[in-house]
Amino acid sequence: MVVTIKHLEAFIWVADLASFVRAGDRLNTTQPNISSRISTLEGLIGAPLFDRTGAKVHLTPKGQQLMRPARAVLAARDQFLQAADEKALTQGTLRLGVTEMIVHAWLRAFTLALKSMFPNLAIELTIDMAAELERGLHARQLDLVLINGPFQYPAASKPLGRYPMIWVAAPSLGLTGSLRLEDLAAHPILTHARGSWPHRLLADHFHMRSARLVPSSNLATCLHMTVDGMGVAVLPKAMASRELAEGGLMVLDYHWTPDDLEFQARYQSDKAPKHVAQAASLAARVATDFGKTNL
Repeated sequence: MVVTIKHLEAFIWVADLASFVRAGDRLNTTQPNISSRISTLEGLIGAPLFDRTGAKVHLTPKGQQLMRPARAVLAARDQFLQAADEKALTQGTLRLGVTEMIVHAWLRAFTLALKSMFPNLAIELTIDMAAELERGLHARQLDLVLINGPFQYPAASKPLGRYPMIWVAAPSLGLTGSLRLEDLAAHPILTHARGSWPHRLLADHFHMRSARLVPSSNLATCLHMTVDGMGVAVLPKAMASRELAEGGLMVLDYHWTPDDLEFQARYQSDKAPKHVAQAASLAARVATDFGKTNL
């Protein structure tokens, strides 16, 4: 028996995730299969690669010694595929994390372009708040995230543009002219989820004022409630463009909005396969095309 790519993938992912179970999930197989691959690899090498005595597995000195060469082998495989310039050879799963704003802006265009570039690459999608997605990337539960800042962890990145925030309301509320804080505070203020960056800025702006903030983890619902006249909202302009064009919403004239949302495609360049960086660059191109006609 010889050492195979599957042995090395199991070795790397168990080390990165400190778990046989999570490595199995990442490689779309079972924990017993991962354990078997590691046991076989250890038998071929003649030394244990992991210390399994604690709650988490840890590399032994031998495992630490072999980790860099193992990564180099997988990197060489990626370089071969890139040199062959045959995207259909790229297989596996891309674990993609996006915020809801991306979903309503250009996610469909991106996933179609990604499928065209890598026809045999499966996409596993997670939609969540930016902070949660960034933690998932840091923990290697996600390969690529399309999120807005501020950012907590270092990562390779591609800029995806800035998305302005606007105040909107249904025309039926009659909020015309230059508005004061009190005019907005007279209505429920529908906004991003509690703990998100826009919500924090909004809470600071209305600090110690009699304003009722109504956070929502689902911006689509927030948008629909605003169209139905259930409050005013501050949302990314890109999300409300159709409702504004159709007259379901109007832009409010208020002197302050939260900072623009600055988005990036973020990934771990030291550990991610080459196709992840290529997907990040593709996301940047799709975002640029979207911005030319919608921002």
